[in-house]
Amino acid sequence: MRVLIRYFFKGVRLILAPVMLISEKLSTPKSVERSEEEQAKVDAACQRLALYQFRTCPFCIKVRKEIARLGLNIELRDAQLDPAHKKALQEGGGKVKVPCLKINHENGQEEWLYESDAINHWLHQHFA
Repeated sequence: MRVLIRYFFKGVRLILAPVMLISEKLSTPKSVERSEEEQAKVDAACQRLALYQFRTCPFCIKVRKEIARLGLNIELRDAQLDPAHKKALQEGGGKVKVPCLKINHENGQEEWLYESDAINHWLHQHFA
């Protein structure tokens, strides 16, 4: 019975994944407009950030839309398909849970921020 349930949900994911990705592409907002100088400063600040995510996770999609809305160039790391990123997330953050924003502070300290709402709030505080 467990095997049937597992295959059922895998089938549902296979059907819904393309729908979710197409929906994301169609509904992603335009980014804010900044001068070249301001955008360069934002890009420099984004070099210290990395988003660990799964491609079809709805909460990850929510964060990626906010990143696009704010015009941020944050490195996306797929923790589902890349074992190295999954291992880094497990060792650094303590759990394999996405979305997770890795923040390298200027003083060298690393912060691992989980939960889409918390990540979006942090991004707004620093880049809006």
